[in-house]
Amino acid sequence: MKTRFKKKINIFNVAVTAISGMLSVSIMFYAVGHFGLSVAWPELVLNTFYVASLVMMWMYFFNRLETQQFNYWSSVCLGITVLLRDILFPPRLVNYPLHLSCLTLSVLLLLMLTFFYARKNWKTYSKANLWLIFIVDVLIATLYNYDLLIDTIDEATGYLMTEIWIRPTITYGLVACFVTETNEK
Repeated sequence: MKTRFKKKINIFNVAVTAISGMLSVSIMFYAVGHFGLSVAWPELVLNTFYVASLVMMWMYFFNRLETQQFNYWSSVCLGITVLLRDILFPPRLVNYPLHLSCLTLSVLLLLMLTFFYARKNWKTYSKANLWLIFIVDVLIATLYNYDLLIDTIDEATGYLMTEIWIRPTITYGLVACFVTETNEK
């Protein structure tokens, strides 16, 4: 099969993202089975969008999706997960300033994703702006992780820490694909 990327670093970025993303999603499917659907149904919904993002990344990698389709649907999937996980149904955090910081960063991330795709000539979007999407997502995950560490640790903590880092992993792969596309054109 012919791949979209020729440089080894680009292939490595997509492969690492896909492998770590699928491993994380598999762990969360196990968590849904372990804790039951009544407790972990939100993870199942989020995993659907994560799996869709990973499948699109592979389809893009193997030239089965056009760049415009990939950019649109991956931005939509990421935006839906940000909206569901962080804005509409945010996790309960220990202190209010931390909660407010995560909510503010989540709205910023959603606006950046919307602005990224809404541009008529999205290829003019700079690399710094693309990496800023990833950095904001990592900041959100770091704040959630910090909250989990200062809160009580129980059986679900390990699964929650895994779930928190799935989206930044996928965001890294998507941004790496976007940056590569802007380089190649």
